[in-house]
Amino acid sequence: MAGTATAILAGGCFWCTEAVFRDVVGVSEVESGYIGGAVPDPTYKAVCSGSTGHAEAIRVTFNPDALALGDLLDVFMATHDPTQLNRQGNDVGTQYRSAIFPLDDAQRGEAEAAIVRAQAEHDAPVVTTIEGPAIWYPAEDYHQEYWLGEGQRNPYCLAVIPPKLQKLRKSFASRVKS
Repeated sequence: MAGTATAILAGGCFWCTEAVFRDVVGVSEVESGYIGGAVPDPTYKAVCSGSTGHAEAIRVTFNPDALALGDLLDVFMATHDPTQLNRQGNDVGTQYRSAIFPLDDAQRGEAEAAIVRAQAEHDAPVVTTIEGPAIWYPAEDYHQEYWLGEGQRNPYCLAVIPPKLQKLRKSFASRVKS
């Protein structure tokens, strides 16, 4: 494979998942956005209300020669709680669901395999869904690269993101950018 590939993942607050994947070797871009709902051009406020059906998600652009999709999905499954239905920690609602949005049949197969691997690591059932196809909507500009700026002054982010980054560094040391 050459060039770049894209994966769309929902694992709770997009600020938190974006922060993790910015540190993964082979990832060149991470965009926060919304997917999986019925309302065109949703806003952050509307998605947070839970009324649109969208999930907060990230669109990850990566080099498949440096990072296989299966490995990317394993990082995803390990750095959020795939056993929590429609929540991650204190974030509750379908907008915080655990979901993978494959872009083709090959990605769907990789997603299915990643869920099986994750289930082997958990006693509770993995509730991550495979959804789509669905339309991607980029989040508002102030959500992009949030952890790199405002997030490091946000008490919520300071409580949630560092443990995710520690887990990434501990469990996937060879996959972390220096």
